[in-house]
Amino acid sequence: MSGTVLVAITGASGSVYGLRLCEELLKAGKRVVVTASNAGIGVVREETNLDLSGSEEESAPRLRELFGASPEQLAFYGADNLFAPPASGSAAPDAMVVAPCSMGTLARVAAGLSSTLLERCADVMLKEGRPLVIVPRETPLSAIHLENMLKLARLGVRVVPAMPAFYHRPRTMDDLVDFVVGKVLDTLGVPHELFTRWGGRQGPGTGD
Repeated sequence: MSGTVLVAITGASGSVYGLRLCEELLKAGKRVVVTASNAGIGVVREETNLDLSGSEEESAPRLRELFGASPEQLAFYGADNLFAPPASGSAAPDAMVVAPCSMGTLARVAAGLSSTLLERCADVMLKEGRPLVIVPRETPLSAIHLENMLKLARLGVRVVPAMPAFYHRPRTMDDLVDFVVGKVLDTLGVPHELFTRWGGRQGPGTGD
């Protein structure tokens, strides 16, 4: 997969998944567009000390500084900016990942709501038939959560739960995060070397 990937961060715990994904996509030469729900901005600040509050003009440079990215490589749009390019099918990104995906966002996407930029972008991906990946981060899961995931899966959305494996013998928290991010990259067809695959092979691939 080439081109632009939109990474959306919601208010579920696990904002590190979205940020680590941005880092790897930039490393792979992708253009990255980031948006976050208002709750997501709060969780990012709580979990990582990264402040994405304020105007886009204030937040975007902080995010670019974190990754050492240029404006051409990385764009940031606020939750209420429904005039941002990704909100239109004519400027839709090549793929979108919601990482982490809260159950509230999951429900609103499944219902086809478009009250925020994140929801509108997800709706655009569905209507344009472009790859949409969600990384749900919740436990335990209720029947409503499962039904919403099933509904989206039947529409072609890839569901990649934040469920790290242990066969690669993780030693650090980063190893656990990298496994989940690696599975998302596999789903997007982006080569990576974030974990050792089953059988001891490390490097590009799309299977366990």
